[in-house]
Amino acid sequence: MIIETERLILRPIDENDAYDLYDYCNEESVGKNAGWKPHESLDETREVIKEVFLNKEGIFGIILKETKRLVGTVGLLPDPARNTNDGAKMLGYGLSKDCWGHGYMTEAAKAVIHYGFELLNADIITANCFTHNSRSRAVINKCGLSYEGTLRQCWALYDGTVHDCEYYSLTADEYAALSD
Repeated sequence: MIIETERLILRPIDENDAYDLYDYCNEESVGKNAGWKPHESLDETREVIKEVFLNKEGIFGIILKETKRLVGTVGLLPDPARNTNDGAKMLGYGLSKDCWGHGYMTEAAKAVIHYGFELLNADIITANCFTHNSRSRAVINKCGLSYEGTLRQCWALYDGTVHDCEYYSLTADEYAALSD
């Protein structure tokens, strides 16, 4: 599945994306804000591609049309907090720091949310972010998700720090009303 927006191409990740993925996944601020350890080597990135991205429905590389470069990832996963509902999907994403502030992630996330409701028939799409991650919160809000609450001291990072996490959601009915 390939999704095209005004400035982006969202397509499945493949092994040839290792260099571009490593280029932004080794940036400390990207990983820390997303909840994962920055990649330390190209081999580590190749392993992550195999374990996380290859042959996964609903997970996409973000390609800038202008440069043809992979600058991030976005996708929908089963929501582990709503394991009683197969139609519950969780939005996740990461973006190269040099692309922050240009609206790329909002553009990509909106396209993936549309994909989730229209093609995957999701009942609800959720997202979460650390309380200190104002950029991610802005993306979530621009995509129309509603604040559900903050779970305190819920996420321990690789470095031992513990963070509070904000939770958001958008139901299929709410999405339909927004689309009208």
